[in-house]
Amino acid sequence: MVTTALLALIYLSFISLGLPDSLLGSAWPSMCADLSAPVWGAGLVQMLVSFCTIVSSLNTAKLIRRFGTGRLTAFSVALTAVALLGFSFVRAYALLLVLAVPLGLGAGAVDAALNNYVALHCEARHMNWLHCFWGVGTVIGPMILSACLTLGFAWPAGYRAVGLLQCVVSVALFATLPLWRRDGAKQEEQTNDLNPLQVLALPGAKAGMLTFLCYCASESTLGLWGATYMHLVRGASEAQAASYGALFYAGITIGRAVAGFASMRFLPKQMVRGGLGLLAVGCVMMLLPGSALLSAAGLVVCGLGCAPVYPGIIKDTPENYGAANSQAAVGTQMAFAYVGSTFLPSIFGTMAGTWGYGLLPAFALGLTAMMVVLFNVQKRIVERRA
Repeated sequence: MVTTALLALIYLSFISLGLPDSLLGSAWPSMCADLSAPVWGAGLVQMLVSFCTIVSSLNTAKLIRRFGTGRLTAFSVALTAVALLGFSFVRAYALLLVLAVPLGLGAGAVDAALNNYVALHCEARHMNWLHCFWGVGTVIGPMILSACLTLGFAWPAGYRAVGLLQCVVSVALFATLPLWRRDGAKQEEQTNDLNPLQVLALPGAKAGMLTFLCYCASESTLGLWGATYMHLVRGASEAQAASYGALFYAGITIGRAVAGFASMRFLPKQMVRGGLGLLAVGCVMMLLPGSALLSAAGLVVCGLGCAPVYPGIIKDTPENYGAANSQAAVGTQMAFAYVGSTFLPSIFGTMAGTWGYGLLPAFALGLTAMMVVLFNVQKRIVERRA
């Protein structure tokens, strides 16, 4: 078990990890005009961030063997801080693309390193609560930006404030490096440096990675297109649709807080199966004919169902693949996660342009059915081998 001080620092790191994730979307209307960038330009920045996140996730095991979790996390947070401060000074769209590289590299390393560290050293409840704190970070980022704009500052002030907060977290991480060494050195020395193909060769890994891809694709697709579905299909006003879309993320955040308590009684695999069941119920509620409120309630239930799936899968990683392989496995999981969250929402958008946005609940339900099958295949292979 980790020390209380280090655990508090990890919670703070998860908040800082969420801070920039929702900032670009919130700031883009102002950034687009100031930088004379195309409206679709935010998508290119985000895709570049995601690509660099995948690259760093796949190399995290190697970096941890060389530098350790503490030093890698501190350096990576510092890298994101530099990138965010750089965003606040740019005056040309092309520079955003340049700064997207360190932002993605830093975020991917922090995500993979901390998720594996918590999976190895902490109880399941902390995994759920830490991801709840990530959700808190995604809420705080836009709030900081909104406060800056309300006070009469431009969007760079919001990025500068978040970048300075990241600097504070990075300094705290560097100052507490001895805590990481004491708690995690032995496990880091025993970490196997597996490449993605070697990870996929582990028993049950192919089904497990595809489960994670489908989950992140489902969450991102519902989050991106949920409000559009409520407006175009269910007839909600634009203002109502926006609030309904926010409820999906509220469901995830609240659900992870509750899941932390539930995980004291249930195993991670039980939490995942329960979450997938709730997600399926939410999708069916959105499919049923009725008022916009019924579909909105379904969207909230989808968020509650999503809540325990991601933390449960990560927490189960050392058991599924072995503690020595878990860092490489988590890095590969992060890569699959970003592939799903980057490309599947766009694929759905293309499909919806042809067949309509009413396809959303069925699309999410199909992904959920695939997750149920893949997850059970993985667990059957792992448990039979054990």
